[in-house]
Amino acid sequence: MTTPRFATFVGLIIGAVWALAGFDGALITAVLGGGGYLAAMVVQGQLDLSDPFGNRNRST
Repeated sequence: MTTPRFATFVGLIIGAVWALAGFDGALITAVLGGGGYLAAMVVQGQLDLSDPFGNRNRST
């Protein structure tokens, strides 16, 4: 699935949740969806978290 189609699908889902559950439900859906997206990127290796959470004992 291409990125624009995926973004459209996500937008439609969040809009439907907003219409059915109100703004709070849509906000929770968007936050959890974003968290799931980030987790999927980490699992696929497209996002490397070792840089911000890496070794803090590096000499500058």
